[in-house]
This record gives sequence, structure tokens and C-alpha cells, in this order.
Amino acid sequence: MTGRVEGKVAFITGAARGQGRSHAIRLAEEGADIIAIDLLDQVGSVPYPMSTAEDMDETVRQVEALDRRIVAVKADIRDYDALKAALDAGVEQFGRLDIVAANAGISTFGRIDELSEVTWQDMIDINMTGVWHTAKAAIPHLKAGGRGGSIAIISSGAGLMGVQNIGHYVTAKHGLVGLMRTLAMELASDMIRVNSIHPGNVDTAMIHNDAMYNLFRPDLEHPTVDDVREGFQSIHLMPIPWLDPIDISNALLFLASDEARYITGVPLPVDGGAVIK
Repeated sequence: MTGRVEGKVAFITGAARGQGRSHAIRLAEEGADIIAIDLLDQVGSVPYPMSTAEDMDETVRQVEALDRRIVAVKADIRDYDALKAALDAGVEQFGRLDIVAANAGISTFGRIDELSEVTWQDMIDINMTGVWHTAKAAIPHLKAGGRGGSIAIISSGAGLMGVQNIGHYVTAKHGLVGLMRTLAMELASDMIRVNSIHPGNVDTAMIHNDAMYNLFRPDLEHPTVDDVREGFQSIHLMPIPWLDPIDISNALLFLASDEARYITGVPLPVDGGAVIK
């Protein structure tokens, strides 16, 4: 039995660790080759360590261990020319593009009236404009293939509701829903499907860091994971503090597969019931 995306090529941003690595491995398990990019550097406004070259090396190792091919490139999704060059080179090597996972993003914190200009702009540039850049670079390749394709935008539960202390993140993630719906309309005639996935808390470095823990427990000087577990769980209807990255990757795989061949324009929560709580 062949894999659900056997012989296809997937482009994944933010692939060095966390959800991005999980997406790469899950799609590779089902037969896809991978074009992976990540910043592999620090953004000044982000209060936790971001991915490194060593992280990307591990993604490459795990994909290759599945006997799949991977091209991994350091690129900044804020830089359209660099992003396009990385994708173009990957498509030239593999000969096609079928799946896009616009996954790269950051998380920072602050009340709307207290955010610095830099913190706001970094969020919009990475979490919203970077996704537009990803789609813009990928669409010509998807159209050229003549086989249709799937674009999955990783938004957030915060893209479907308001959340205090992360208003800039909420704004960017809401913007992705409008982008997704418009792309779905513009690309339907080419059989290119566009959907967004809206995770709840996911067990990655984006939530497991001192800045996030302090947001949940400002009463403690150095809160630990055990101190914040109850707070994280309170966000979801189901009795879980967070989801595993594979839960999001499984949704991405479904949307990329022929099982979802007529699903487009859908904001899909994978969130343990957070959005409807």
C-alpha cells in the first residue's frame, strides 16, 4: 500500500523543530519529499530561543531515515526574494510541488496599548506577511504542475477568537483566515485547495518558555511546567494541557491527501475544544 501523499513534494516553512519538523516527518512517512526552510536565527523581539542549524540538521536526519529526500535551506520568510529562491531551487531539484505548509511563526506578548512598534511589526511581518510570501512563491509552481495541490496555513485558535495579552498575534492569525478564504476562491479553478488549521496549545518551545510561563503565573518568580499545567488546561474543553505536534500534522496530512480533494476554504480547529469554550 502506497502512502497517502506518495510521490508528492511538500514545502514547509519553519521546519527546523516543533510543529514544522513534525509536519516534515509525517508527510515523509506517507511518501512525500520535503523542501524545508527556517530562519535559523534569533528575532530580537522574541523572548525565547529560536531554532538553530543543529535543529534543522535533526529534521533532515529524521526525514532521510524514512528514505525520503529533503532539501533544507536557511531562509527568512520576511525576505520574499530569498524565500522564492529557496523554493525555486527545491522544485528544480525535485521536479514538482504539490503541498505547501505555511507553518513558520513567532509568539510574543504584551497588551495592545503597551506593545513596542518593533514587537508589533515583527509579528505582522512574520506571522502574516511571511505567509503571503510563502503562498505567492508557491502558487506558480502549483499551477505549473497542472495537478492541483494543497496549501495549509497554520493559524491558531487565536485566529478565531480574541485573547488578551497577545493582541498582535490575534490580529495576524485572524488575517490568515481572510488570506486563506481569498486564496481558496482565487485558486479553485486550478484545483488548488487552501485551508487553515487552528491549533490550541501545542507542546513545543513556543509555549514552553519562561515568558509564556510568567504570563500564566505572574505571581511566581520562576514558574515551572507543573505550575502552569492547570492554566494551560483551562483553555481547552477537553482535559488536556496541550496537544502533541503530531495532532496538527495529522490534520495537515489529511488536508494534503486525496481524502480532502474537495475541501477548500475551511478554517479547521484542532484544539481540544478551545475555540468553542
